[in-house]
Amino acid sequence: MGVRGVSGRLTGTLTGVSDASTLALRERSPNYRRPPPDGDVVSPPPASGVRRLGTLLALLLTLLLALSLTAVPIASAAADPLLSQGRPVTASSTENAAFPATAAVDGNPGTRWSSAFADPQWIQVDLGATATISQVQLTWEAAYATAFQVQASADGTSWTNLHTTTSGAGGDQTLTVSGSGRYVRVYGTQRATPYDYSLWEFKVYGTTGGGSGGERLLSYNRPGVASTSQHDGACWECTPARAFDLDPASRWATSGTTGWVDPGWIYVDLGATAQISRVVLQWDPAYARSFQIQVSPDAATWTTVYSTTTGTGFKQTLNVSGSGRYVRMYGTQRATPYGYSLWEFQVYGTGGNPTAPPAPPRDPANPPVLVWSDEFNGPAGSRPDAAKWRADPGTGPNNELEYYTNHDNAAMNGQGQLVMEARKQATPGSACPRDPLTGSTTCQYTSARMNTGTKFHFTYGRVEARIRVPKGNGLWPAFWMMGADFLTGRPWPYNGEIDIMEVLGKDVKTSYSTVHAPAYNGGGGIGAPYTLPNGADFSDDFHVWAANWDSRGIVYTLDGRTVLTLSKDQVEQTRGPWIFDHPFYIILNLAVGGDWPGPPDAATPFPARMLVDYVRVYQ
Repeated sequence: MGVRGVSGRLTGTLTGVSDASTLALRERSPNYRRPPPDGDVVSPPPASGVRRLGTLLALLLTLLLALSLTAVPIASAAADPLLSQGRPVTASSTENAAFPATAAVDGNPGTRWSSAFADPQWIQVDLGATATISQVQLTWEAAYATAFQVQASADGTSWTNLHTTTSGAGGDQTLTVSGSGRYVRVYGTQRATPYDYSLWEFKVYGTTGGGSGGERLLSYNRPGVASTSQHDGACWECTPARAFDLDPASRWATSGTTGWVDPGWIYVDLGATAQISRVVLQWDPAYARSFQIQVSPDAATWTTVYSTTTGTGFKQTLNVSGSGRYVRMYGTQRATPYGYSLWEFQVYGTGGNPTAPPAPPRDPANPPVLVWSDEFNGPAGSRPDAAKWRADPGTGPNNELEYYTNHDNAAMNGQGQLVMEARKQATPGSACPRDPLTGSTTCQYTSARMNTGTKFHFTYGRVEARIRVPKGNGLWPAFWMMGADFLTGRPWPYNGEIDIMEVLGKDVKTSYSTVHAPAYNGGGGIGAPYTLPNGADFSDDFHVWAANWDSRGIVYTLDGRTVLTLSKDQVEQTRGPWIFDHPFYIILNLAVGGDWPGPPDAATPFPARMLVDYVRVYQ
């Protein structure tokens, strides 16, 4: 909430609110199983340590791997290249949003796909082109298949069995197979447990027609050329290079003065002839209704490998087949009166002269480990730990009425808690919006705001705080995070903002969690309100707010109860780029007044106190 605009919240259709959930963070554990929905009354599953032998062995393996400082399961070597990693994948079902099909082909042994609790179930991967399949590696969770087939298909409709068993043993299975197809599927017909089918990893090895192994990203940081580009106050340096930089918060746009016309185009030089198998477009709202994907050996003569007159915008993943050194998006009909604009234009295949992209951040360990915390155990009156926190003094944004002091309003209470105190106290020489109670434009309130900005940044993990919020009109406590590139000059909302907790003092029965990005921010941020059971008051007691953040999205919990799930894939396909895969820092503050909460009144209690028991980060 530190630099953004109006903070009113709109609940989107993709928020996945689950106020009634009591599954808590266990749903994020690889060993937690929901009871099967096969009776009116179902006893909860026994503790994971005794539930079944497979889980016990899995836990023992986890401990051994941790001692050896590796999280990579031992698997048999494959002579042929890995073809399936990062490829488009679909499944018959998923247990919930925390266990998507993409987790089985992401190369991360700590994430998994889980199906519904029924037979049959399947998961299939699109290799992008016909391949000769030589080996399939399956790493099963404790919920494995006793009977299943590995199948291949040329079209995703007609399937040929490459491997069949009715005595599957789970664990790590390396299957030597022989066959060809563009699609490879694991088709389970009998579960070994009452639960689901669940795979940590689904790896397909083989060779494609080009003989040079699996596809890779070819377009990263390669030179781009466009019909026009924009560089002004509305879109700063929106040049062709921005579409190929793997930065989801930068974009190419056609010129605002000469580029709002048809056609409009952008192409990338791959540096050498390449075999193209896939193109990913992440559109700005200025997208193409009609466009072609074209390839060329010389950037003069073009061959169309994909064409549509019903473009949908947002994220489009296009499976194509063609060869050339240059790949072009050629737009012939705009969907809006504006121009054409792409956040990302990614080309995958083999050949070319690619530049290796940066390695993606690692997901948290499973289970995650505490890496940073503040328990606020200092003596009464002591200031926040300077090794962990810095004060952020000055006036607030959003037409707030407070002046944040240099830790004068933040101190330990000697009982293991941080006290952030808002006071009715004028700050001479300061300037705030007019205070309705006094009519003064000198800031009439002081409060506390602090962050880990120069002390601690992190990417992914579980971040949580136990907080008791104050009650009263005009009070606005918050626990949130900002993208660390804000500290080096990237403006909000391009840096990204993750709000974990916001409560308005005028309505202490409702809390909010939200994310903000260039394509969705302020009142259009993606998030949701939620409440306590039985309509309880947040200000009556401490509560634990947490964000469980990884490469697939963010799952918010309150007191261990899932209240909001944001899927990266769903956001990209329905709202715009997901810009939260980079370092963030933590912020705590207690605002007074502002556009969203409104001003305090004569009944607002001062001093008002926000109590923080602890802040912890696990990775």
